[in-house]
Amino acid sequence: MDRIVLDQKVVIGEEVILEGPPLEALRFQGGRVGSILTLTDSEGKDFRGRVLRLSGKKASVLTFETFQSPTESPLEIILLQALPEKERMELIIQKATELGVSTIVPFKSEKSISLEERETKQKKAHRWQEIAIKAVQQSRRAGVPKIENYRSIEEALGYCREEGLKILLWEKEGESLRDVLKRFSTLHPPFGKEGEGGFKTNHPGRVYIMTGPEGGFSGEEVTLAKNQGFIPVKLGQRILRTETTAITLVGILQYELGDLG
Repeated sequence: MDRIVLDQKVVIGEEVILEGPPLEALRFQGGRVGSILTLTDSEGKDFRGRVLRLSGKKASVLTFETFQSPTESPLEIILLQALPEKERMELIIQKATELGVSTIVPFKSEKSISLEERETKQKKAHRWQEIAIKAVQQSRRAGVPKIENYRSIEEALGYCREEGLKILLWEKEGESLRDVLKRFSTLHPPFGKEGEGGFKTNHPGRVYIMTGPEGGFSGEEVTLAKNQGFIPVKLGQRILRTETTAITLVGILQYELGDLG
């Protein structure tokens, strides 16, 4: 994630100078004179600041507020989202960003619309990263989730090489989400909650979520995902829209394993 991280301790009411990578992160977040943003100091504390001056080589930011805890969740959530129709992808990006997702990977599944089909109706894909940036500004997050390039389902699964809990949402059948999270929590106690021996943990963990299009996944796609370590999970008996599914699951994961609640 592109976040403004300083190599110095920040004191509220004092100006800090951004150069190099912090300045690049400021520009990536759309910062300009007068913008209010979140930055992190050398001790890992998050602050709010206002951009006073901005030039080609440096920026000056006046800090005016601090947070009691980090604005970024210790839980890394990677959302693999089959491309939905209409404006649903924009809604998913906006709300998942507000809830603290780390990365969003749009992909083509058997029953989803293709990016080419969607672009012929209304060009929106180029705005996906911009939507995430605006959601970061609204939610006061320190980091901007990366919106990966659109790809095939095979390429999306190939993105999930690192260790972590891998959940495939499948409306036809699957394990209970509660049971899956309980098993994972036993091995990786949630951030700030008591694990074995009563000790609290800062273990961040990583969760991959794979959600399908309006028509769901095919049996072949489910098999392909299971071969890559994904666990099919069903969210109750009601059929949810793809955007509802993605947003709901990200929220549940942050509550159970991350920093919500």
